[in-house]
Amino acid sequence: MNAIIVSDLHIGSQHFLHEDFECFLKNVSEDHELILNGDIIDNPYENLKPPHQRILDLIEQKSYRQKVVWVRGNHDNGYVPKGFEKVHFTRFYNLGNRLLIAHGDDFDEIMPRNQAFIQAFKLMHDLRVKLGARPVHVAQYAKKWEIFYKFLRKNVMINAVNCAMENRYEAVTCGHTHYPEDIFSNGIRYINTGAWTEFPVFYLQVTGDKLYLRTIDESS
Repeated sequence: MNAIIVSDLHIGSQHFLHEDFECFLKNVSEDHELILNGDIIDNPYENLKPPHQRILDLIEQKSYRQKVVWVRGNHDNGYVPKGFEKVHFTRFYNLGNRLLIAHGDDFDEIMPRNQAFIQAFKLMHDLRVKLGARPVHVAQYAKKWEIFYKFLRKNVMINAVNCAMENRYEAVTCGHTHYPEDIFSNGIRYINTGAWTEFPVFYLQVTGDKLYLRTIDESS
C-alpha cells in the first residue's frame, strides 16, 4: 500500500504555506492514499479566504479519484467540510501492523494540564506581535522556550511509542508538536511530520514496506 501523510496544515491561518501545499497536492499520485493527520483546519468557525478554500476544494476533488483519510486533531476535531462525503474521518488510522497514524494530541499530557500557562503564553505572543515583532505561528514562537518545548515533544513521543508497542505496530507517526523528527525508541520508529506553517515542510511517503520522511524539495 502506498500513502502520503501530512499534518498540521492549519488552513485558514495566515502562516499556512498554501501556495507550496497546492503545488505539492497536485503532484500526489492517484495510486497513493492521501492521509491528512490532524489540524488541517486552524479554526473551523472562521470563514476561509479564497486561496485557502481552494485547498479544501482540491482535497475534495482528490477524494473522488483516490482514498483520502482525515485523522482528527485538536484544532479540527468534529469538523467536516461540506462536500466531503467521500473522505474518511477517524481518530486513529493504520496501515496494517506497519504504521499507526495519530495526530498526537491524545498523547499530549502537558498542554491539557497547563492551560493557565498556555493562555499566558499566548498573551505574551500576541503582545510581542503588537509591539512590532515579526508575526510567526504561536508554535514557532513556542520553540524559543526550549526546555518546555523539548519536554512536550518527548511526552508525545513516549506515549505514542508506548501505544504502538501495546498494539504491536512497527512504527507510529504524529503531528501536533510542529517538530519533524524520525527516531527509534524501544524498537519503535517514531516519525513526526512537522507542520506546513514554516519551512522546511515535511511529509511521510509510504511505499511498499518503506517509510520515507521527506521535504517538499525532495518530491521532484
